[in-house]
Amino acid sequence: MAADAGRVHLAHRLIFIRHGETDWNVERRLQGQKDTPLNPHGREQAARNGHALRAIEGVPGYDFAASPLKRSIDSMRIIRGELGLPRDAFRIDRGLIEITFGSWEGSTLAELAIDRPDDVRRRQADKWGFVPPGGESYEMLAVRVRRWLESVDRDTVAVSHGAVARVVQGLLIGHDQHEIPTLPAHQDRVFVWSGGEARWL
Repeated sequence: MAADAGRVHLAHRLIFIRHGETDWNVERRLQGQKDTPLNPHGREQAARNGHALRAIEGVPGYDFAASPLKRSIDSMRIIRGELGLPRDAFRIDRGLIEITFGSWEGSTLAELAIDRPDDVRRRQADKWGFVPPGGESYEMLAVRVRRWLESVDRDTVAVSHGAVARVVQGLLIGHDQHEIPTLPAHQDRVFVWSGGEARWL
């Protein structure tokens, strides 16, 4: 049996939201740390997620933190607007920044399969441990995300990215490390961790 990634025990409630859709999401391009903007559908998704948070008691008093990338910052502004909160009253946390794909950013896997077929095959065989040229593996990302989770000291709303969302779920729930890259990372739903249990809104 493969090892798990080492569970994180978080006593506080965490509401984790992936940023809304971008054109690169639609085109299936590896975004990583490229600062791509939301598209109109992505703005609608962020508004939907903000609306969903209205049902959670106490949210206005939570800590609000976002990745420094524009697609997360703009999603957070929309979400806070839906909650009737000041749109810019949140903090930026670099611990929430997306995994970097290095020189692969901006490419699709279909394009890379032509240009770098051996590397793409290696990634398919070990998505957890594979490091793109100049980039990060999921294993490396998990070290950073673990530090971030261990720093959470109050109920928190976080807006971040797809790979980060998968690792957060994996570390909280205790998934096998090789399952983590395949976990869901919805852009139109909200992940809630509360009382040691996970649910999607």
